[in-house]
Amino acid sequence: MGTVTIGVSIAVPEPHGSLLQQLRAGFGDAAAHGIPTHVTLLPPTEVDGSELPAIETHLTEVAAAGRPFPMKLAGTGTFRPLSPVVFVQVVEGAEACTWLQKQVRDASGPVARELQFPYHPHVTVAHGIDEEAMDRAYDELADFAAEWPCTGFALYEQGADGVWRKLREYTFGGAVVPPQASAPVQQGTTA
Repeated sequence: MGTVTIGVSIAVPEPHGSLLQQLRAGFGDAAAHGIPTHVTLLPPTEVDGSELPAIETHLTEVAAAGRPFPMKLAGTGTFRPLSPVVFVQVVEGAEACTWLQKQVRDASGPVARELQFPYHPHVTVAHGIDEEAMDRAYDELADFAAEWPCTGFALYEQGADGVWRKLREYTFGGAVVPPQASAPVQQGTTA
């Protein structure tokens, strides 16, 4: 089957996902339309395509052990000068994201890997563009806020065209959604 590039992430739901994707494109990030708005759990990882069934089984087990949790995004941050990235911050749900990504990358699983940088859950809104555009993204999204109940994650594959496509969704195994996670989705705002 050959090598494929996969990733695992939590999708930012509508209308927030499309809004942030459009803004990212507007800042001049050419990759924006090929990358659904997300919080990464497993960064782009090359695997042999024949390993996908084992990876899907592993992710099913990770999801079964997970429980729904509230996610909240608010304000901006940056990894500059270390990495040319501006992001929207995860201000609630970061601990759960950290736990999930550790489970996904567990040494006993099929996608065990080390990270280039320490894990920091975030939503990228500008990457590798000129400094002025990065500053604009940082400033314009400083007042952005969104929240929703996170009930699972998804496996994605990057196509030869550079576009990331969802292969499968994984719903958490918790039968009970915590009250704070069942709040209605709040409308995002921008400055």
